[in-house]
Amino acid sequence: MEPPLVSTPAPFPRFAYSLAESEALSGLSRSSLYRLIAAGKLKTVMQGRRRLVPAREIERLCGHGDA
Repeated sequence: MEPPLVSTPAPFPRFAYSLAESEALSGLSRSSLYRLIAAGKLKTVMQGRRRLVPAREIERLCGHGDA
């Protein structure tokens, strides 16, 4: 007997990542990310006291973005 065909929705895409997640995704150190932020080369958003890096910024930083 075949299992029923169930369509599961794709996971909701991430729009932003924490600095720790951004480190892992980009391969850069936390201090390198902060230097890029201070130099205006990496845009971030604040959510309360938490700093988040938009997914498009990580893609751009790693050379996978449109810009």
